[in-house]
Amino acid sequence: MIRLIDIEIILARRREGRQEQENDSTERSWWPFLYSLWENLPWWGFFWGPSSSLEALCSKYSVVSRCQQEFEDAEETLPMPDDWTLSSMIDQTRVALHLFLNNRFSEAKHRMEPYADRSMYHALGYSTILYIQAVMTFDMQDIEQAIQALKKAISVCDRYRHKFSMLESFSKTRSRAIYNDLTEEEIHAELCYAECLLLRALLSFVQDENLLSFVKGGLKIRECYKIYKECNKMMERSKFSEEEQKSHFETGVKMGVGTFNLMISLLPSKILKLLEFVGFSGNKMYGLKCLSEGSYDLNSLRGPLCSIIMMAYHTVVCYILGLADGDINYASELLKPCLKQYPKGALFLFFAGRIEEVRGNIDEAIVKFDESIESQQEWRQFHHLGYWELMWCHCFKGDWLMAMKYAEKLCKESRWSKATYTYQKAAFLMMCEDQTEETRAHIQLLFKDVPRLKQRIAGKSIPIEKFSVHKVKRILEHNTHLVLPALELVYVWNGFSILGKREELVDSVLTIVENTLNKILKDSEADPFYHDNYSLVILLKGACLKCKGKFLQAEQCFKEVLEREKLVKHDTYLAPYTAVELALLNLKLNDKKQALFYLDRAKKNYKGYLLESRLHFRIHAVRLQLTGSDNDSLGSLDQDPESDPRPEDEDSNSSTAVNDDTSPSMSTKL
Repeated sequence: MIRLIDIEIILARRREGRQEQENDSTERSWWPFLYSLWENLPWWGFFWGPSSSLEALCSKYSVVSRCQQEFEDAEETLPMPDDWTLSSMIDQTRVALHLFLNNRFSEAKHRMEPYADRSMYHALGYSTILYIQAVMTFDMQDIEQAIQALKKAISVCDRYRHKFSMLESFSKTRSRAIYNDLTEEEIHAELCYAECLLLRALLSFVQDENLLSFVKGGLKIRECYKIYKECNKMMERSKFSEEEQKSHFETGVKMGVGTFNLMISLLPSKILKLLEFVGFSGNKMYGLKCLSEGSYDLNSLRGPLCSIIMMAYHTVVCYILGLADGDINYASELLKPCLKQYPKGALFLFFAGRIEEVRGNIDEAIVKFDESIESQQEWRQFHHLGYWELMWCHCFKGDWLMAMKYAEKLCKESRWSKATYTYQKAAFLMMCEDQTEETRAHIQLLFKDVPRLKQRIAGKSIPIEKFSVHKVKRILEHNTHLVLPALELVYVWNGFSILGKREELVDSVLTIVENTLNKILKDSEADPFYHDNYSLVILLKGACLKCKGKFLQAEQCFKEVLEREKLVKHDTYLAPYTAVELALLNLKLNDKKQALFYLDRAKKNYKGYLLESRLHFRIHAVRLQLTGSDNDSLGSLDQDPESDPRPEDEDSNSSTAVNDDTSPSMSTKL
């Protein structure tokens, strides 16, 4: 039975074939009339909230007012409106994206779900939301639900794709005529298919840890990579009836091509050679160029996503895996229009805090991270991003109890790495002065919990968890203590690149380091790990002196660590990390020959130490600056060579100064 309450609606874009039915509707009985109305209602209208940003789309579909209907014994799936076009499906997905970025996550999800089994863009939107939820919760039920949604989305997108003949499928290059024969739906289907396939491949690594899953996941990524190359050619050669559809497609291609190029170019040389062998390639500057162009149009479906990827690269990736040389000024310019459009968006407020943090404005960063957390309560997983950064902000300020508080919050709420959070709690407590017996006993209990909490993701141990367990074993097995564990964590997370922006922060840390050094020298005979502790403290002192611009004194500290490397029993990672510090120091002094010498030493002389892969990322980044080359020999995922639009001078990597956020903006570079 159906009850209709206050129906006031004008149906837009009625098919001509149904016009006659409308004219005769007065002669019908009331039941067929209600059924016809139910069949043609734009059900997506029920999900609209009061957001003013959606008024343009509302007026486009001539919705005068909202219907209110209650259904009893309603069908489980809704029929897709006959008058929906590719443009209308994209518009609905845009509305869902706006809802999501405005923290209305459930509304965005419910808007996409009803038609996810028949519309490629609804399928893509729905499965992407479930994917984000899965990777943030790390709950196996969420992961399985996301995988099933992505499988269905891949199937839906595949139905819209053009079915090439066997000859066309085996042809290495498809002619211009073939691309011109594709419909706009078929062209967009290729893009949606590639995006769903990539998300499915990434989740397969988390879901199953066996070798077969890795092989299948790798093949999916390879297929996705090839589709993006084809989409790049379609973007040049296909004709679109509407400029808006072309814009949606182009930003999607630029997002995919740019992200592939950027991420592949960051990988260490050994992995790059392997990827080149199986057909992958990447060019950093071309990737940044594509993402920058894609971010210009925030009104396109994937424009805001291009901005998010660029901001994440410049404010997070460069500081964890690179040389802390992200273009912060450019990231700030990208953020301004996003915050204007989504002033309470949790993700954009997070990036606002991150920009302030890497500039050294710690108090301002704390305010922004708090705003990000308070902006929404629906997806608490977004809070964990803020907690993580707030933990480090208070750590930089030397407020160890507050840093411990946020590590404890993460330990209780986040599933990512409880072993790491527990180790951080203990490390921050150890930095507190005037510890009571109760506090010391609590620290010991926390350390004992760390090995038990260790986990594996994608069949591999998390590197920072291995680091934490390694440090804890030294305490438990040898009944000894750790020296400056919190500052050691700051160092391995490249936090000194942020501390160096504020001299008062560096001076505070240097005072702690020098006081600890004096204690170590006094107790040298009674400490079985004297050389490990001494080398660590000298490395930290050198890092502080480098931040203060005292390069000669810093160099002496680093060389002293290398002189003692054979005496170090436990923390073998200190020597290779120190060698890279010397390379970076010589890079600042424009001594490329010495910088290469220490890079080669770090890469070739040391194997099997803690956090080795992270250091290899940094070594690769230093080499890019030294050589000015950006994997040009490998080519890139771009247009045909004869139609490559890049100027010749863009093939070289820009050499920005380490820790210098006053470098030219991306628009200047590109």
